[in-house]
Amino acid sequence: MGIQSYFESDLRFYYAVGGFVILVFISGIAVSAILELAVIDQRLIPLIVGFFLFMFVYFISVSVQALEPDS
Repeated sequence: MGIQSYFESDLRFYYAVGGFVILVFISGIAVSAILELAVIDQRLIPLIVGFFLFMFVYFISVSVQALEPDS
């Protein structure tokens, strides 16, 4: 069964997708900083704050969906 049984629930899948998106975002910023592909300074703060606000709303909406009764 393994990983398929873990993702049978839509809620777990949505949380996993959100976690993966956060991981890719952080990895991209870290690689850009390490390889000096982009200037990491205070101009990037609004992008980071906006991204994490978006992810916060995403996780809240997934949690609210779990509270809805099944049709």
